[in-house]
Amino acid sequence: MKQRVGFALIRESLYHKLIKPNYVPRHYCTNNVRPTPPPPKVHHSSKKGRLLTGATIGLLIAGGAYASTVDEATLCGWLFSATTLVNPFFAYLDPEVAHRLAVSAAARGWVPREKRPDLPILGLDVWGRRFSNPVGLAAGFDKNAEAVEGLLGLGFGFVEVGSVTPIPQEGNPKPRIFRLPNEGAIINRCGFNSEGIVAVAKRLSAQHGKRKMETSSTSSPAGDEVKHGGKAGPGILGVNLGKNKTSEDAAADYVQGVHTLSQYADYLVINISSPNTPGLRQLQGRKQLKDLVKKVQAARDEMQWGEEGPPPLLVKIAPDLSKQDLEDIAAVALALHVDGLIISNTTIQRPDSISQNPVAQETGGLSGKPLFNMSTNILKEMYLLTKGRIPLIGCGGISSGEDAYKKIRAGATLVQFYTAFGYGGPALIPDIKAELARCLEKDGYKSIHEAVGADCR
Repeated sequence: MKQRVGFALIRESLYHKLIKPNYVPRHYCTNNVRPTPPPPKVHHSSKKGRLLTGATIGLLIAGGAYASTVDEATLCGWLFSATTLVNPFFAYLDPEVAHRLAVSAAARGWVPREKRPDLPILGLDVWGRRFSNPVGLAAGFDKNAEAVEGLLGLGFGFVEVGSVTPIPQEGNPKPRIFRLPNEGAIINRCGFNSEGIVAVAKRLSAQHGKRKMETSSTSSPAGDEVKHGGKAGPGILGVNLGKNKTSEDAAADYVQGVHTLSQYADYLVINISSPNTPGLRQLQGRKQLKDLVKKVQAARDEMQWGEEGPPPLLVKIAPDLSKQDLEDIAAVALALHVDGLIISNTTIQRPDSISQNPVAQETGGLSGKPLFNMSTNILKEMYLLTKGRIPLIGCGGISSGEDAYKKIRAGATLVQFYTAFGYGGPALIPDIKAELARCLEKDGYKSIHEAVGADCR
């Protein structure tokens, strides 16, 4: 009997402790009146946890309330500035891995979106289209058109994808990208690594339809001679075409690219200046260039186009050209009415500023700050040779608004950068645009067009 009572007391005690803490055992009751149970004990650590959680929630609520009172422009500026905190992380990664992550982030919308309108002084009309600003992203970053929407959303006036080859190819063996951070430069020998025109066409088709639907309600009024933005909405899209490494007919490769991708492009680029594809730069010779441009123009013009007409056709040239080479290219461009030139691609030269760096011994094209003077001199020379009749895109070594301004004064109507974007991230874009506007205003210019070629007059 005593043993059964003992088991009963133990059972009730366990029930009290584990299952129902507020339960009061029967043997504590008198006259069937159950006394008020004592309040449950709260451990000191639990109190600290609750205080911490409460404080966190309070801060989040307060922060959200404060952010809701901040104007959109200020909040946008914060978001762009915050990206500088991530840049050191990318510096510790392999260059190609970092590049892959950056493209993926832009493709998924994990980058800030520019909500602030561009300053009116930066707007300009080129090829019958309105650019909100002249600052673009050069080809090479988004080779396979994976992140067009995200990149345009960063505030670029235009984005150029590619180079795209007809058939998918892996490019040259890795490693093939080398950083020179102290010099703000990169050496690459990628060799037109591309998923091919079919994969790129599928992506551009999907993006084209989506962007067109989103902007259909804000299209330009009928009869407006200047198209605001690109074919599919705000922001201009360029498509850079390349040739396959093993191809024996370069013209056929570029023609195939035109037939497949030109319907999605606001402008097309024939890239004949990469130093990493054997024999490619030979196409810059007078006869070779003339034959190539004629075939590509014919392929573009034989397609059916609406009222907007075919996309402009540009040629991208190298900085490693002689005076005679430049004269030949200018003559062909003027004679065949080429719509524009991009000056320039990467260089195979190694300026004195990087010659002592061991990485400089790597083969490939050099881009970034050491290229600036060389490419700007070529730009100025080409502006004089073409007498300012052909829009030029200045590319090579731009890392600030002042650099962009110098390119414009040397003859560029538009400018592009890429290497500095890899080092500086999205925060560099609004900085460059703001500094460029200040440079224009300081010298009394009211528009980009007024400053184009100022140093050549």
